[in-house]
Amino acid sequence: MTTGHELPMALRAAYLALHRRSEAAFAPLGVTADQFVLLATLARGGHALTQRQLARRMASDPSTVRAMLVLLERRGLVGRDAHPTDARARTVVLTAAGKRAFARLWAAGEPIRAGMLAALTPGEADALVGLLARVAGALTPEADRVPLTPSEDDA
Repeated sequence: MTTGHELPMALRAAYLALHRRSEAAFAPLGVTADQFVLLATLARGGHALTQRQLARRMASDPSTVRAMLVLLERRGLVGRDAHPTDARARTVVLTAAGKRAFARLWAAGEPIRAGMLAALTPGEADALVGLLARVAGALTPEADRVPLTPSEDDA
């Protein structure tokens, strides 16, 4: 039977392995693993998100997201504009260059995704996603939970 030690250590080992492989795959393209997550979140949403929505969907700290946005905006991969109805908020979108960069990054990450899926049966992969969502939900206050789909409103 798994104790309270094995589960967190196994989750940490899996996260670190994924992060290291992602860093190595994306470095030649000039993007970090965390910046990839930001670009992927924008690409998945398919429309402008506020910086707050973006941070929430990434399950990241708003100041960390803001710092990444500054760097990605300088590179022309994202654009930020004033929110049309909230003067305090800014919206974020992928630029055309950002969409092209994301396509290259997605392709660079394919061997990583394929390796993860090859280690599991389709049923195990589905079960693992559900179990990880359940663990994340148990550890996250309801107000801070990440939307499961890009269409969920997280105003």
